Amino acid sequence: MITFIASIVLLILGYFIYGKLIERNFGVNVKKKTPAYTKQDGIDYIPMKTWKIFLIQFLNIAGLGPIFGAIMGAKFGSASFIWIVIGCIFGGAVHDYLAGMISLRKGGVSLPEIHGEYLGNGVKQFMRVFMVLLMILVGVVFVAGPAELLANLTARYLDLTFWIVVIFIYYIFATLLPIDKIIGKIYPVFGICLLFMAFGILISIFVYQPAIPEIWEGLQNKHPNSANMPIFPMMFVSIACGAVSGFHATQSPLMARCMKNEKYGRPVFYGSMIVEGIVALIWAAAASYFFFETETGKEMFANGTNAAVIVDVITKEWLGAVGAVLAIFGVIAAPISTGDTAFRSARLIIADFLKYDQKPMRKRLHIAIPMFAVAVIVLIYSLMDKNGFDIIWRYFSWANQVLAAVTLWAITIYMYQEKKWYLITLIPAQFMTMVSICYILIAPEGFSLSHNLSYWLGGGITAIILFFFCRYMLNYNEKVKNIKKK
Repeated sequence: MITFIASIVLLILGYFIYGKLIERNFGVNVKKKTPAYTKQDGIDYIPMKTWKIFLIQFLNIAGLGPIFGAIMGAKFGSASFIWIVIGCIFGGAVHDYLAGMISLRKGGVSLPEIHGEYLGNGVKQFMRVFMVLLMILVGVVFVAGPAELLANLTARYLDLTFWIVVIFIYYIFATLLPIDKIIGKIYPVFGICLLFMAFGILISIFVYQPAIPEIWEGLQNKHPNSANMPIFPMMFVSIACGAVSGFHATQSPLMARCMKNEKYGRPVFYGSMIVEGIVALIWAAAASYFFFETETGKEMFANGTNAAVIVDVITKEWLGAVGAVLAIFGVIAAPISTGDTAFRSARLIIADFLKYDQKPMRKRLHIAIPMFAVAVIVLIYSLMDKNGFDIIWRYFSWANQVLAAVTLWAITIYMYQEKKWYLITLIPAQFMTMVSICYILIAPEGFSLSHNLSYWLGGGITAIILFFFCRYMLNYNEKVKNIKKK
């Protein structure tokens, strides 16, 4: 319990101390008009209340990520606590805050536009395609679980196909309608429910006093397939939401377009990530006790039982009937809420690329129809292959961390150009680059190379990228000197 309590305290202190440092380093301008006013269109650029933006941002970046990811990460042992705390404070929250604030400062631009400005046009064009595909994968990944659960809870004729169609219809409406019509109204409710669910588990931890692993008991890998699943890099990809997640940076511009003042950036962007880290810690602690101290958990741990089933068992055991209702609601609502904002992000990324005004409904449809057609094709493939969703999920997880690394590099160059303390993102950028490269080299869905070879290759490629960054700094300094001479 000491490690768990200390971890929560560190996350809270991280918000007030390191978060304030990051905010001061960025340089908030409270007098500057935000794009919610300068570009107000009644569709995507709409001034909204800060508390509402916070809850929407939290649900956008959270969904089931800090629950399922933390449960899968807990299989590696108490090392998961360290990664959640350090990753969240120094990586994820910084990543989310600066991505959102740069977008806010630059008129609410989408993430690929930020990539392009600081990493070059070639990277921008690649990341546009990469991110649209990632957003479609997110939408597909987060339709299967809720549809399957709804099919099990309802009459037989309301089967899996029926609920998939229903969820996709909802996705279409949420993607096309003004952000304050559906997302702005129901997301705060969903966000409160997700927080309430986590709070219930937190209270249960203090009531039942379960035996939660302490870090001084050892950081050994406890994963049932530890030989093929080393802590580095596998745990760092398993726990994305709650530590560092590239998907978050695609969501921050959505809220940057609705924020009334730059001073709200820290509570909305940095704060929601810290809250997500606390949620991840709660579920990692609960899963750690469940996996290593209960007979049912040990059996599920060995068999690789689905995380949704584990959530259901834990909530029923600790929260009773109310917990069962909350679990069902969370497993259904949270992923759906992540899927619809993913499709909305994809629409806006495509619109920015095409310079396509999104105020007329017909122009929104021009983008949405082909986008959803591709999503349906991917979904059909995943349904035809019994391992389809597992494969899509693994590629999504890896692509998610690649996106985080690329975004951190773009932010680092922004910080350098603006003469700010760029080391705060340079170090996380290198670390996430190493994680992403090593994962695809080791993973069975990647190159399946030996661990040692993968580490050497990953380290070498990361060093090469750092070399190019250093060369960029020298060239940039020379360019600035030449401009000043003229």
